[in-house]
Amino acid sequence: MKRWWIGAAMAAAAVTFVATQVAWAAMSEQEMVSLLKTLDERQRNAGDYKSLVFIEQKEKGKNTRVFEAVIYRRDATDRFMLLFTRPKSEAGKGYLRIDKNLFLYDPTVGKWERRTERERIAGTDSRRQDFDESRLAEEYTPKYVGKEKLGKYDVHHMELTAKKGVEVPYPVLHLWVDVASGNVLKQQDMALSGKLLRTSYFPKWLKKMSPSKGAEIYYPKEIRIFDEVEKGKNTVIVTQDVDLNPLPDNIFTKAWLESQSR
Repeated sequence: MKRWWIGAAMAAAAVTFVATQVAWAAMSEQEMVSLLKTLDERQRNAGDYKSLVFIEQKEKGKNTRVFEAVIYRRDATDRFMLLFTRPKSEAGKGYLRIDKNLFLYDPTVGKWERRTERERIAGTDSRRQDFDESRLAEEYTPKYVGKEKLGKYDVHHMELTAKKGVEVPYPVLHLWVDVASGNVLKQQDMALSGKLLRTSYFPKWLKKMSPSKGAEIYYPKEIRIFDEVEKGKNTVIVTQDVDLNPLPDNIFTKAWLESQSR
């Protein structure tokens, strides 16, 4: 009887294990798109967004560089601005996104230049997407890799390929999403050839109630970015002082950004 019970228990456990693996393996494209939309929606605000960020760039054999900047967003119209405030040599420089075009303003020469989504922000390993709202469902098509362990966390691992005609910093992403919290824990950015370019970790997410949205928005408190091409280079982004109150309309203009350096 005892042998029969042990055998039955092992068989039941095996069936449960197989059923669980099949369930994870069978995650449909519709379910993945729904998950991406949820990730996007959690970070998107119905109104405006402002925050203070610190960007620390470390490179082996070189002095650490630290930047302070203010982020302005109007998610409803895809407006984005990053304005440097420190160090003094960078103060007044800024990036402005209008109608899916990214521009850089340099007050030392008084000129605007169009930039691509691959632009290294202030020469660091960060990109515009690291500070802006998430648009994963809009910009990428997902493929399920599987359910995995990332440290102590159960995660969904997905491979995302950029949709045709969409300008993104990287054509292929690998994303690890925590099953329990629904937060992104890790991201790898790749070239079409499959070459790994960047690895990012999101150790802590915070949330704040948005009056305009009537719900909480999520944002990464910290992002740790590792350059996989130039080993020894890494960037840390820390977000502080998130403000969800309405911003003046004229902020999202070239004239306003230019006025900040006068």
